[in-house]
Amino acid sequence: MSSGGEMKGPVAVTGAAGYVGSWLVMRLLQQGYTVRATVRDPTNFKKTKPLLDLPEASERLTLWKADLEDEGSFDEAFEGCTGVFHVATAMDFESTDPENEVIKPTVNGVLNVMRSCKKTQTVKRIIFTSSAGAVKRAEQKRSQFDETCWSNVEFCRQTKMTGWMYFVSKTLAEKAALEFAKENNIDLISIVPSLVAGPFIMSSMPPSMLTALALILGNEAHYSILKQVNLVHLDDLCNAHIFLLEHPKAEGRYICSSRDITIFELANLLRERYPEYNIPTTFTGIDESIKPVLFSSKKLTDLGFKYKYTAEDMFDGAIRSCREKNLIPLKTV
Repeated sequence: MSSGGEMKGPVAVTGAAGYVGSWLVMRLLQQGYTVRATVRDPTNFKKTKPLLDLPEASERLTLWKADLEDEGSFDEAFEGCTGVFHVATAMDFESTDPENEVIKPTVNGVLNVMRSCKKTQTVKRIIFTSSAGAVKRAEQKRSQFDETCWSNVEFCRQTKMTGWMYFVSKTLAEKAALEFAKENNIDLISIVPSLVAGPFIMSSMPPSMLTALALILGNEAHYSILKQVNLVHLDDLCNAHIFLLEHPKAEGRYICSSRDITIFELANLLRERYPEYNIPTTFTGIDESIKPVLFSSKKLTDLGFKYKYTAEDMFDGAIRSCREKNLIPLKTV
């Protein structure tokens, strides 16, 4: 990748109107990249306005219509790009038909993106945004996880824990992407973030915020995810995407997570900083003596990446953004 004052890119970002995608577009523009943002509906002004309002957007950002389920719809956007960030994913915890509404579109979507990349002949590297849900969900309990760990899809389908369809979709999609890359000699990096929190520019509530702020929202179904949760700041995650695109030695999977915490520690942190919210102190079926589970970013930090933010930064930023956009109440006490 070029450095200094010359133009970088163009690069494409799928799911650019989403939580991670929109922040990534902002950071890429700040770093001098020309960006092609793919969205399902460029005419949906509520979703595209935060992107179009970004500094540098008028000079270096273009919007492209593409849909994960529509094969070939990414061809035009990717043509001539040097890198592609595949961030888009189907996310609907309330789906009544998860196999067809979440799982199939996610797996077919990543393969459609990969096929379009292959056609271009110009894309040097693809960065795929996976999820801790592709690593951590298995029958046997572990005290730590690294890039060799995979979620057990059958276990998720049988137990149907909160978010199971998302965990299955990300596991199958990441495996399909890595296999396609190997068969077609494509340089694919997969980044595995833990639960993402922090400020955001999209106008609606990001799905991961429903989990991250579950203790404030009283969203009890998501407490199971927070039990022994691992966290990463949205800005750290987006900077890691760009770092991995640019690093010549990067290969394979990289966990991106900076804080391991239990639901009790998280409740204490929120209670201390936000006494105006009614944060629970006990959780049915969760033992107070639980320890955090280690979700190791050693492979990423060994490559030279540095995290900038604390858990406090994540929640301060998230709560501030939610309040500014009137997505959460100012107090619940």
